[in-house]
Amino acid sequence: MLAPADVLPETSPVVVYQGPVVPPSPSGQASASKIKTEVSTAASFVARLLRATGYLSEDLLKEFTHSLEEALAEHYQHHWFPQAPCKGSGYRCLRINHKMDPLIGQAACTIGLTREQLFSLLPSELTMWVDPYEVSYRIGEDGSICILYESTPPVPTNANTTDMVSCKEELRFGRPSPSNLFMMTVSS
Repeated sequence: MLAPADVLPETSPVVVYQGPVVPPSPSGQASASKIKTEVSTAASFVARLLRATGYLSEDLLKEFTHSLEEALAEHYQHHWFPQAPCKGSGYRCLRINHKMDPLIGQAACTIGLTREQLFSLLPSELTMWVDPYEVSYRIGEDGSICILYESTPPVPTNANTTDMVSCKEELRFGRPSPSNLFMMTVSS
């Protein structure tokens, strides 16, 4: 069983990082190296939540972060679409809500934490979206969406700029009602 450890104080607040843009591959999918910034941002944020508890040593936090980065990169490898950032967003969403996210749980197991210990250390309600060009999170069902990382996607010369709306912008502004786009008929 793990014992509480001395940890370094938090040195910087969560900030929006305006990082370099990685050009998408022709297929629209990215290799693990092209999603490194987003994956690293997500894993580091979860590790910072754990660090704030004072329960884990820096070595265990580094091991946890590395394990979570690897798990996320592998999980997202064929579900990363820089040309359509919202595509696959639900698949890439990390969620703690009465159930532990399996990828976070897997990384915790590598450092000897049980799911029960993890539940006691992390917020009971956490949603994190890891999308091309943006990583954001919400604590609580009614919490505000906060951006951890954001970069500007390249705009192809032949594309409509409304195609590159972020997933969170769609949540904020709403989508057109399906009834406005489709006519459904029912026959008996």
